[in-house]
Amino acid sequence: MTTLDILGIGNAIVDVLARADDATLARHGMAKGGMALIGTDQAETIYADMGPGMESSGGSAANTCAAAAALGARVGYLGKVADDALGQVFRHDITAAGVHFPTPPLVGGAPTARCLILVTPDGQRTMNTFLGACVTFGEKDLDAAAIAGAQVTYLEGYLFDPPAAQAAFRAAARIAHAAGRKVAITLSDAFCVERHRDAFRAFVREEADILFANESEIRALYHANSFEEAAAAARADVGLAALTRSEHGSVILAGGATHPIAAVPTTVVDTTGAGDAYAAGFLAALTAGQPLPECGRWASVAAAEAISHFGARPQADLKALVAGGPKGKAAALG
Repeated sequence: MTTLDILGIGNAIVDVLARADDATLARHGMAKGGMALIGTDQAETIYADMGPGMESSGGSAANTCAAAAALGARVGYLGKVADDALGQVFRHDITAAGVHFPTPPLVGGAPTARCLILVTPDGQRTMNTFLGACVTFGEKDLDAAAIAGAQVTYLEGYLFDPPAAQAAFRAAARIAHAAGRKVAITLSDAFCVERHRDAFRAFVREEADILFANESEIRALYHANSFEEAAAAARADVGLAALTRSEHGSVILAGGATHPIAAVPTTVVDTTGAGDAYAAGFLAALTAGQPLPECGRWASVAAAEAISHFGARPQADLKALVAGGPKGKAAALG
């Protein structure tokens, strides 16, 4: 018997979002639309230069878990926060979203991670991440019972940066597969893929049952000249892949089958969390026994909701949107 539909493992981060112009990005040497890892001094400098914003618990897999819970899935999450004020904010937020969060806090070490997110007028988000307590996550933080009891263990690619976390991913995959469960991974970010290409490719080929990636990430993984070339390589490596292509929708690859999925129309306000929401919709539908085209539709609905407002967590009733269809104007996706 499964006790959870989805168990996410990732970087437990408090998001700080604020609007910014291109000049601010240039002033700090940021690559627009990307994610950079920063140290304490840089985090303080960027934070001081940010305008008014909002703070909420975040992190890619945590966002996916919150959205999946909003869709009715039974969800758990593993990630490391510190025993500090931001750690308490994170724990309260994710628990209030209906997600089981059993990981004990880090005591006496680095502070809770935070991600400084600058959103430009075109809706692009540029992220600057101070990992803090996140880098201490390792095999000791795995909850074997939760992994063995989850239909799908969902792993966040951003967590590939600390070596201890890569070992934890492989240990989690072993636990899941020994219990007859599935392992999913999201590539998270093309720059992250570039840093750890060999490790990612080995994990996708050897451990993953389900792969999530956008076009830039999947092309980075396979050093491919085109999306089609990258998709063919992914099909050979993993049993199920869901690849997003912004306003062009997404494509689901399953064995020899290909399921094109249309993007759901919406007005783009902030692309933060689009891919996270897409994975949430897909996995919530998959673990509920829905066919793959319907999994893709749920995913597109969730992604469209995520980019229609400021911030990564759902603000509309996702269950109602999936049941009745969203309304909006322009089309885009994670």
